[in-house]
Amino acid sequence: MIDGKTRICGLFGNPVEHTLSPLIHNTLAARCGLNMVYVPFLVDGAQVKQAVEGARALQLLGVNVTVPHKSAVIPYLTEIDREASLIGAVNTLVPAENGFKGYNTDLPGLYRALVSEGISLSGEEVILLGAGGAARAAAFLCALRGAERVYLLNRSLEKAQAVAEEVNLAAGRQCILPMELSGWRNLPEKKYLVIQGTSVGLAPHTEEAVIEDRDFYRLIHTGFDLVYRPAETRFMRLTGEAGGKACNGLKMLLYQGVEAFELWTGLKVKEEDAAFCYEQMKKELEKNE
Repeated sequence: MIDGKTRICGLFGNPVEHTLSPLIHNTLAARCGLNMVYVPFLVDGAQVKQAVEGARALQLLGVNVTVPHKSAVIPYLTEIDREASLIGAVNTLVPAENGFKGYNTDLPGLYRALVSEGISLSGEEVILLGAGGAARAAAFLCALRGAERVYLLNRSLEKAQAVAEEVNLAAGRQCILPMELSGWRNLPEKKYLVIQGTSVGLAPHTEEAVIEDRDFYRLIHTGFDLVYRPAETRFMRLTGEAGGKACNGLKMLLYQGVEAFELWTGLKVKEEDAAFCYEQMKKELEKNE
């Protein structure tokens, strides 16, 4: 029941029609007994500043920020968390004195998703596919959470080198090794955690994988695709056929939302509530497939 005491959270982005964030936050609010509602706001690129000012004027409890505003929102914040500053992208705004503090919950969200699948990054050797926004965040996560080595494979070696240089500098160690996509053939013959951070596999290209050679998939003990729609990508299917464990990005989406919810409310979400929310997300995706 919405009343005069209902607190509002929201999402700034463009587009926002297909977001699962309202399902995550409204489900968690109901499970935690909070008088809170979460709604998406379509924000044009020229109105990011006004949107942030409006959120403050309306005393919103919190705001998520999605594409294409994750970097554009930064100049209008009064504070920014260290990891969000390193990445140069913010996806969560928390009320602070005279404005909002910006966080990036994609990093801890991905970390919690990996942990839930029994993966610890500490000492892990990782193959990371891609050098775009999602892969860049994954590179920072691996470097900052203790991965031994990350082989960053990308179609453009120059772009991979730029990301590696930036992340290695932030981490204070040379742990990200940039390579061309074909470079996987030169890697030591062993089992790796592979994070698929490209957009290959998204509709309408659901029958494509960034690497098609089946020999590559024999190197994978766990393949984690940041794509969650479709629920099983070709990358995941090839990983499973080669005997590896395959996961999609839905748990990352869940846990980045859980992290934001905890920042806004000060509550610690119980694992059974997160698990319930995850099942609701899967059902919603199945309805739309």
